[in-house]
Amino acid sequence: MACALLLVMYEVERHMLKISMSEGQSQRRLIVEGRLVPPFAAELKAAWDKAAADLDGRELVIELKNLTTISPQGEDVLLELMKCGAKFRCCGVFTKHVLREVARRMGRNGQEEHR
Repeated sequence: MACALLLVMYEVERHMLKISMSEGQSQRRLIVEGRLVPPFAAELKAAWDKAAADLDGRELVIELKNLTTISPQGEDVLLELMKCGAKFRCCGVFTKHVLREVARRMGRNGQEEHR
């Protein structure tokens, strides 16, 4: 990966979300770390929208790395990104479990199922 650019970093009390971008020849990655909780969860969608511009044929991947908390609002943002066709890469049992649960909320044709 050629370069990393810090997009967003918020800290309020003990809530922190960091979103950085890594550029490669075939892929652009958004690296999300910290706590995916309000009011910051919506920033992930904004970062996705910004990163999706000018991909020049590259793949856009969201890497969920070192997430310690994902609130229901954070799950909603992940679901919205899945509906937009986001591809995810994650580490850790917690994050993989949350992504599986969010994916289950989606129906076969991209419609959200009721919880």
